[in-house]
Formats: sequence, C-alpha cells, structure tokens
Amino acid sequence: MSRLVLVSVLWAFSFGLIKRFLGGMDSSMVAAARLLISLLFFLPFLRPRALAPGLALRLAAVGLVQYGLMYLFYIRAFRSLAAHEVALFTVFTPLWVTALEDASLRRLGPARWYWAAALAVAGTAVIVYRDVLKSGLLWGFFLVQLSNACFAAGQIAYRRLRARHGELVEGAGVFAVLYAGAVAVAAPAAFVSWGGSLAAPTWPQAATLLYLGAAASGLGFFLWNVGAARVGAGTLAVMNNAKVPLGVAVALLVFGEQAHLGRLLLGGGILAAGLAVAGIRRDLVA
Repeated sequence: MSRLVLVSVLWAFSFGLIKRFLGGMDSSMVAAARLLISLLFFLPFLRPRALAPGLALRLAAVGLVQYGLMYLFYIRAFRSLAAHEVALFTVFTPLWVTALEDASLRRLGPARWYWAAALAVAGTAVIVYRDVLKSGLLWGFFLVQLSNACFAAGQIAYRRLRARHGELVEGAGVFAVLYAGAVAVAAPAAFVSWGGSLAAPTWPQAATLLYLGAAASGLGFFLWNVGAARVGAGTLAVMNNAKVPLGVAVALLVFGEQAHLGRLLLGGGILAAGLAVAGIRRDLVA
C-alpha cells in the first residue's frame, strides 16, 4: 500500500512541474528527453535473449503508441491548458479503454458505458463552461483525449500480449523494450520540431526532466507493479483513482493555479459518478 501511495504522489507532482518549468521548452523535445531518460533507467534490466525478435518488435510497437505518441500529445497539451485541467481531462482514459476494446471486438458496449460517458462530458462541461472559448482550451482538451486514446490502445494491446505470452512480457526489462519503441517515435518528432539550435536546459528544467523520466516514469512504474501485486483489488482500484484529485490539489495548492472551487468540486463529483457507473478501474499515466 505504501508503494502505491508514494507513486501516486510522484505522479501528482508531474502536472505542475511540467507546466511550471517546461512550458517554455519545445513539447516534442520534452517528450523525447523524458522517454530517453526512462529508457536508460530500465536498460540495465533488459535481457535480450529472453525475448524472441518478433515479440520484441510487437512490444516496441505497443510502447510506440502507449508511451511515445501518448507523451507527445500529452505534453503538447500543456501549452493550452493549466496543469489541473490536464489532470482532470485524463479522467476519460477508462472510457477510451472500453470504447476501443469494444470497437476491436465489433460489439456495442453495455448501456452503463454510455451513461458513464455522458456523465464524464457533463462533469467536464460544469468545470470549464465559462472558459470554453478560452484560447486553446478545446484544442488542449482534444490533445489530452488523443493522449488518453493512445494510452488506452497500448493497454489493450499489451493485455493481449500478456494473455498470450505470460511471464515473457512481464518484469522491469520489458519496460526497456516498450520505451525503446516510444523513443523511436518521439526522437524523430523532436528532430522535426528542432529549429537548428538547441539551448541548454536550465538547472530547474534539467532536474524536472530527470524527475519525470527516472522518478515518475521509471521508479514510479516499477514500484506500481510491485505494489499492485501485494494489495487487494479494492485497494488497487482506489489508488488507481488517486492521481487526479492529488494532481489537481498539488497544482492549486503547491503551484498556485487558480480555479473556481465550486465548479471544480461539482464537476469532479459528476466525473467520479461517471467512473462509478462505468464500473471499471482507471489505469493512469503521469
């Protein structure tokens, strides 16, 4: 349980740190740097002979979508949204998981899914309705949903690989392959956005990138997997939901962002009701 609490706190600080210290950097560069640091963190755990080349390529493809494309869209959204808004908009992730899985199986989801989606949209509308015409808000919301969709698609693909290959696709070493696939898409994107000159990051920016890559993504995912295996399903479900309110609280109280608390609480309550109606737990990323 203590591991899950620690990881939730690590992830909660990511939103405010990205907005405060990395807002002036190119978002593709930030994504590529974060993913490269995460790759280096997991590389010592890699055992190349444990994975057949075909399986390694499939895992890399999963990482390309689940982490590479996801982080490119996610970090880009901070140019248009406040940190607490990005945190709130990640609440749609479980709905994307359900929708994409149902679509892949060519079936309609249960009725509760549509009610959950409606409640999620309603809760978001309550929170942002006065700011809906604010420059970039809708674009930022769209980018976060692209990020959510990529993360959801990666989860579904990894789940199927795990069902087929079991322990072969588990363990810290597998994350090195996943992040290698992520770097394979993020690095070219960063090169394309590169304007020919690259200013050295400031010490706060470098420290933030190291925190995001090694602590939030590296140590965080590792400890989460260990902790998740040692608690019951109910505890795990609660902790999966912990990052959003923690992320919002940190953005407001630590990083000094402004929000209408009445609308935030009401809309957040409606969003939570939507998740309860969906009857599914959230798998999060920070």
